[in-house]
Amino acid sequence: MKKKNTALRQLIDAALGLLLRIEHQAPANKIDWAQDRAAVWRSDVLGGNFKPYRDVDPITLDDLLWIDKQKHALDQNTLQFVSGYPANNVLLSGARGTGKSSVIHALLNKYAPQNLRLVEVDKSALAGLADIVDQVRDLDYRFILFCDDMSFESDDASYKELKSVLEGSIFTSSENTLIYATSNRRHLLPEYMSDNLEASVKDGELHPGEAIEEKISLSDRFGVWMSFYPFKQDAYLDVVQHWLGHYSNNFDIIVEWNEETRKAALQWALARGVRNGRTANYFARHHVGQSLLSRQQEI
Repeated sequence: MKKKNTALRQLIDAALGLLLRIEHQAPANKIDWAQDRAAVWRSDVLGGNFKPYRDVDPITLDDLLWIDKQKHALDQNTLQFVSGYPANNVLLSGARGTGKSSVIHALLNKYAPQNLRLVEVDKSALAGLADIVDQVRDLDYRFILFCDDMSFESDDASYKELKSVLEGSIFTSSENTLIYATSNRRHLLPEYMSDNLEASVKDGELHPGEAIEEKISLSDRFGVWMSFYPFKQDAYLDVVQHWLGHYSNNFDIIVEWNEETRKAALQWALARGVRNGRTANYFARHHVGQSLLSRQQEI
């Protein structure tokens, strides 16, 4: 058995050595933070690396309508951060398609000239947060570690990685990193009726069950919470008109806003069961695209 373990160890060491040689000899896809505003963190057997993400969404804050309160709060927090002042980790939660991810991309576009950079970290790569911070700690840039669409199941232990980083010393000692996370639910973990059964009252004092405390504790590690909500009809139609104008200008075509277009936009949202900025954008793409095809066929 001892010989087998030794042979296995030698095989693993040889494989790691080969991977290291390949890493050093392969054409470099190195990150250049002077040119690359954003990257994706990819975990691997050697720890992980940054993959440049050069196709950054060009969206601006002016493209995001009906979330003025959220935009202002996030803009202020980000400005504090890039200015070298104290700022908070942020949790953006709420309805899908309402601009949670888009506002972060817009802030990157606004503050990239002031050395703001973004690293997207998938939930499966949360264990690499410490490595990311260690690699960027001494760089002359400010980094938002972007965790998009985060949620955890009850038996998912990966949330403890994030919780540990948020409450530990990593971000205390590294002033050039913040976490911005988005989620469709504020407490990140599912809540069940049985959790409430663990709460008790003694002498008028409420004693929450440990399950409730565990679910809330992760969200509590974020200094700023921002909630996003589905759009009312007038707001949705306003956003539709904005994106119709945007795509019309890009392709030099006039798309009239009339009752027929309005009804089509409402039917589009009804078919998808939600009114939000994403739905409005998709309708505008569809409508302008159809108008362009019709114009081409008439020529």
